[in-house]
Amino acid sequence: MNLLIAALGVLGVASSGPLIAGTLGATSVTALAIAFWRNAIGAVVMAAPVAIREPKAFGRINRREFGWSVMAAVALAFHFACFITALQLTSVAAATALVCLQSAWIAVFQMFRGTRHRWPVLVGLGIAFVGVVAITGFDMGSSPEALLGDLLAVAGGALAGLYTLAGGKARQSMATGTYTTLCYGMCAALVAVMALVSGQPLTGFDAGGWVGIIAITVCAQLVGHTAFNHLLATMSPLLVSMIILLEIPGAAILAAVFLNETLPAGTYAGLALILAGLAVVVSGQRRGRAGRGDGETERREAELGAD
Repeated sequence: MNLLIAALGVLGVASSGPLIAGTLGATSVTALAIAFWRNAIGAVVMAAPVAIREPKAFGRINRREFGWSVMAAVALAFHFACFITALQLTSVAAATALVCLQSAWIAVFQMFRGTRHRWPVLVGLGIAFVGVVAITGFDMGSSPEALLGDLLAVAGGALAGLYTLAGGKARQSMATGTYTTLCYGMCAALVAVMALVSGQPLTGFDAGGWVGIIAITVCAQLVGHTAFNHLLATMSPLLVSMIILLEIPGAAILAAVFLNETLPAGTYAGLALILAGLAVVVSGQRRGRAGRGDGETERREAELGAD
């Protein structure tokens, strides 16, 4: 059963990039509309069981929890803005791989906070960086638009790392349903403001556009991340984190099959380097935390996801 759930989880998160790119390319849906409805629907779905089982939970949120949740929501909103826009400029495979540098960015942010990582983490960061250089180097030679998309995807990965770290702080005392409802809800509100300022409509799309929005929300947000959160109850966070990395080749395969996306051989080499580097980073981080007995923090951070 766990194998089936893991497969559904990988398929769910890997479908995010191709579904977004396909929806943007074939319909009148805007980038911020996808981000808004994905978070708004996610907030409503997560709020329903909390409101039924523990209706007073939201009234017990304290200032510290609210502050970290706001920070997470802001980072998540700009993450989606960067990632979804990147999918309009560069390839699905490149955007997905670069935004998946979230784990590497977390390690970098921890270094700035004084954390001393074990040598495998530093080696993994170096391997992933070479992969980034390979992808952006090929895109720099092919198209300025693709290079801009790559840079937006890298920024989206950094913002996803901030979202994860801030969410981990909030989750120290908040239940999953309460936190995700608050975070997704505030993220949707912020995206709505961004859409108003930039003039991107959030409604008025054709039927195909709404089907795309619902498919993105169900596959990536509800099926993908729910599957991985379930696996955390029965599998080690290290193994779950490794399985999540399959989003990178999964997205590349889906984009090749359904969007006829073809890439230079050097770009595929970059994808492989990023995948290998992140695997080393994740493994090194988890072993380091296990050695310090920080398993609960490890579990909280592994629960959170963006794409």
